[in-house]
Amino acid sequence: MSTAELLKGAAELFPDEVVTQAHVRHLDLPSGAGRFALITLDNGLDHTKPTTFGPQSLANLNAALDQVEKEAADGEIKGVGLTGKPFIFAVGADLKGVELLQRHEDAVAIGKGGHDVFVRLSDLAVPTFAYYNGAAMGGGVEAGLHCTYRTVSAALPAFSLPEVFLGLVPGWGGCALLPNLIGADRAVSVIVENSLNQNRQLKGAQVYELGIADALFEGADFLEESLRWTAAVLKGEIEVARPEVDRGEAWDAAVERGRQIADSKVHGAAPAAYRALDIIAAAKNGDLRKGFEAETQALADLIMGGELRSGIYAFNLVQRRAKRPAGAPSKDLARPVTKVGVVGAGLMASQLGLLFARRLEVPVVLTDIDQERVDKGVAYCHEEIDKLLLKGRVNQDKANRLKALVTGSLDKATAFADADFVIEAVFEEMGVKQKVFAEVEAAVPEHAILATNTSSLSVSEMASQLKHPERVVGFHFFNPVAILPLLEIVRGEQTDDAALATAFGVAKKLKKTAVLVKDAPAFVVNRVLTRFLGEVLRSIDEGTPVATADRALAPLGLPMSPIQLLELVGPAVAHHVAGTLHAAFPDRFAVSENLGRVVEAGKRSLYLPGTQELDPEVASLFQVGDTVLTEEQVRERALDAIAEEIRLMLDEDVVAEAQDIDLCLITGAGWPFHLGGVTPYLDREGVSERATGRRFLAPGLASVPE
Repeated sequence: MSTAELLKGAAELFPDEVVTQAHVRHLDLPSGAGRFALITLDNGLDHTKPTTFGPQSLANLNAALDQVEKEAADGEIKGVGLTGKPFIFAVGADLKGVELLQRHEDAVAIGKGGHDVFVRLSDLAVPTFAYYNGAAMGGGVEAGLHCTYRTVSAALPAFSLPEVFLGLVPGWGGCALLPNLIGADRAVSVIVENSLNQNRQLKGAQVYELGIADALFEGADFLEESLRWTAAVLKGEIEVARPEVDRGEAWDAAVERGRQIADSKVHGAAPAAYRALDIIAAAKNGDLRKGFEAETQALADLIMGGELRSGIYAFNLVQRRAKRPAGAPSKDLARPVTKVGVVGAGLMASQLGLLFARRLEVPVVLTDIDQERVDKGVAYCHEEIDKLLLKGRVNQDKANRLKALVTGSLDKATAFADADFVIEAVFEEMGVKQKVFAEVEAAVPEHAILATNTSSLSVSEMASQLKHPERVVGFHFFNPVAILPLLEIVRGEQTDDAALATAFGVAKKLKKTAVLVKDAPAFVVNRVLTRFLGEVLRSIDEGTPVATADRALAPLGLPMSPIQLLELVGPAVAHHVAGTLHAAFPDRFAVSENLGRVVEAGKRSLYLPGTQELDPEVASLFQVGDTVLTEEQVRERALDAIAEEIRLMLDEDVVAEAQDIDLCLITGAGWPFHLGGVTPYLDREGVSERATGRRFLAPGLASVPE
């Protein structure tokens, strides 16, 4: 079957594809270098709608290559270039089409079709040039890798092979071509390490430094400079020299490093990274065609597996649902925020002050109970801005302006008199927070929004003694503030739409993923994690060894074990939240007496520093029973508890839908993309029905194809 016939059949499975055209135009290269064919990829939409490759889009590129292939064979052109519309090169396969594939042979057709088209770029009778003018990901990157030469724009904002992050492998040449271009170690970093680090993106300069691109040009005249460079290459005035790739022990060491990275991130629970590494390992001999065949097979296998469906479900949550928060009032109701107040100047409050200053670029004033604390908080913000300057993230002028925005004061009445938004981040105790809000309300103008960063206390109770409780809203960040995207926005019993709309407006400017949650104990993330952690601690209290309980969830590939999570949160905080939830739901949330003893003793870790060995001093504090569970039993108990708690939260309307809980766990607790979200995972594993008698999601959503 020809490539055209193959793609035609695949296109019939995807009638709603946003089709990318491949426009061919001809031009005379500078300095008399000859006639040149430039192919531009363009889906006809604005630059916010990235160009993708569905089957019809591949067919269009294939047709363009038919044309230039004949022109090259006839001697009419000296070279062929490939570029994209403004700001976008191409961002890979259209995932909406991938979701529709239900048969292994259809998935093979997509893999083979992409290879058959892209490989023609390297088989032409003339040199080919990829001009990475804008965002390039996945298949977009791979199309360029098949070309003879590549240039990249210094303004390029995002370049990656994100397939492993989603549960796939770079399946149109990436796994075979990239290590043979830049060496196995660098390829492992791009294909595996970056993907498993929350899909880390490369900038244009990094693409050049890695050796993926042969030349780097500024964005303003990128295409013009690329064509001048192309002319010089074709005339022999520039010779592109690439370092020889080490195909010895260094190649094997790179693959082994990749396996260690995969083990540390997914603990063997997700196959994509390992399949990619197998292909990289096999590519050591430079047999590209064999590598392409292996990519097609891995791609088809993974498309038919659960990891990709889970990854796409999770991707859609963070890319689509996160941008349209369920239940958020009209943005037209939001009030302008021209000054922010932060009550508290500790680490969390200082992180908040820095974030507000950077994203809103309005004056931010920190207050606390003494000058030393205030000075320390302001100094933290200024030092972090200086670090951004040293890293080149801001210039000197921007750094000076940001530092000038962050000030401190002991006088709330003066500091907050013209504030539009004030957030408290003080000790997690209701009386303290009520006192703070009473002081703030007396100082701020009537339109100001009062926000609380509480992690578990009732927003409604906090506001109950105020004259205007309707302007109080929960604004719960996750630590570290600069990294974790989630912001739980809590509507109290009397919170009005204007306060809520303002909160969502601020969240958007802060570049946070905002989810509306009901004013219920511990909201979403802390409630789920506390229930889960409580079951693990209960098994330890009953007699299960700490190491056994800590290993119980390893098959899920979670970012950290239960005890690591406990230590990240801090035993004292975890104990406090457990107490809050126990008071609300004593039948389901217990307070571990052993954890209480650890907190009372001032211990911050159950393990000896740098080890997974129980600290003898901690062991001496423990009083345990004689019920010893296996890892499987601990895991089953913890998952059943999570399923039960999520069902209760949905029944209580804590969030609008199960997808919101999934979004919260992914963006606030690092729930792995390869699991797709907690509710589809519980559905697939049968836990939902076992624990609650029914599934969370409709059949087929984030599940394996029939």
